[in-house]
Amino acid sequence: MNGGRSGAPRSGIEGSIAWLPTLLGGRPKKREDLVRQPRTRRPQSLWLVIVDASASTRRNQALSHAKGLLAHVFDDAYRQRARLALLTACGGNARWQHQGLKAGKALQPWVDALGAGGGTPLFDAIGQAGQWLAQRHKRYPAESQRVLILTDGRVKQVPSLEAFDCPSLLIDIERAPIRLGRAAEIARQLNAEYRHIDTLK
Repeated sequence: MNGGRSGAPRSGIEGSIAWLPTLLGGRPKKREDLVRQPRTRRPQSLWLVIVDASASTRRNQALSHAKGLLAHVFDDAYRQRARLALLTACGGNARWQHQGLKAGKALQPWVDALGAGGGTPLFDAIGQAGQWLAQRHKRYPAESQRVLILTDGRVKQVPSLEAFDCPSLLIDIERAPIRLGRAAEIARQLNAEYRHIDTLK
């Protein structure tokens, strides 16, 4: 009989919920749809998160809902010991907040203080992210990369975009009564998985 700490190792299904991989698989409808963090060692992973914090995301609490999701993502990254790169798109230019730091609970104050304002330099952020990921991959070829984009897609037009060389997920945070629906087009251009934030509740 096995008991106490000398018992058999627990299976990965007993680990914490891995929110980003779960969302990449679609909206979970039953317990089996939840992806859980295995209790085994994995290669180093990097999550690059692009947050659209332009003025339009103030409407209908779009950014507030996005911040709630970010808290879950950062907590998941911390549990998986992933590294994070954070890029905000607001004002005149995209701005790097962190580049490859270890995920930690110290990120929560940044989430709480995140505000919206200015224009939508989303495509500048996407371009910078692609270049930075390519350079980092040369330096850390064994590192697993993922991209998460949170945007309301409220742009005048969607240009031709180059897809990332890693799994990517776009969360549409547009919640206005009349929606432009351009976030879905951005996801298509990037060959990214698309989900609306309201479907993740």
